[in-house]
Amino acid sequence: MSRPYHSNRNSNPAANLRVNGKIRAREVRVIGPDGNQLGVFPLNDALNLARQHGVDLVEISPNAVPPVCRLVEIGKFRYELAKKEKDSRKHQHASTVKEVQLSPRIDPHDLGIKLAHAIGFLCEDMKIKVVLKFRGREMAHTEVGFEVINKFLADIAPFGHPDFQPKLVGRAINLMISPLPRNKRAKNPHAEEGGDSESGSAAGKIKPEKPPAPPTSGKEKIPVASEPQSNGLNSAFSKLEIK
Repeated sequence: MSRPYHSNRNSNPAANLRVNGKIRAREVRVIGPDGNQLGVFPLNDALNLARQHGVDLVEISPNAVPPVCRLVEIGKFRYELAKKEKDSRKHQHASTVKEVQLSPRIDPHDLGIKLAHAIGFLCEDMKIKVVLKFRGREMAHTEVGFEVINKFLADIAPFGHPDFQPKLVGRAINLMISPLPRNKRAKNPHAEEGGDSESGSAAGKIKPEKPPAPPTSGKEKIPVASEPQSNGLNSAFSKLEIK
């Protein structure tokens, strides 16, 4: 039975770069340290050019004809690649939109739960779509719904900002909230409380052991013979005289 093939090659593009002597092409197109093209050089001439600048020759486009190489320090180039990949992941995460539904007569406790969920989404760099729907005669008092939205915005201001002012569209108020930059955004208080609550709950669960209570069914119930009784066997032995 054949086993599935698992490639040991690292999927990270920064780890699969060809540098200096590992480049296989005979001719390469060289990009200078300042980003300008220097032209097409034989591989040996390109390596000598890299030595003159005190940097590495890094192959950045192996599929091009001829392959494109850049004069740059390999450590710096890998750092730039990792930073770009991290930024791209952040943008992909930021494109995620979570929806939070409210109502004009929402209970304060339920509003607090919705707010906690929204803060958690914003702290994970997600956008929030807030929808407050009116039902039946609630359309006669839309100002109540705007009061709920304004309170929601005031509580969530340290974590995100609205992309536009709340709008009444049909029978609902729609609003989009984007997260603030991390250096301007407050920390998630619910995450901190969760960490403290775990330690607190663990500490709360560990209660000091009480000293074992003295047994009540043992010594207290055992009668202590103080004097011999006058009836039964003791009365018979009491009549004997010791000679």
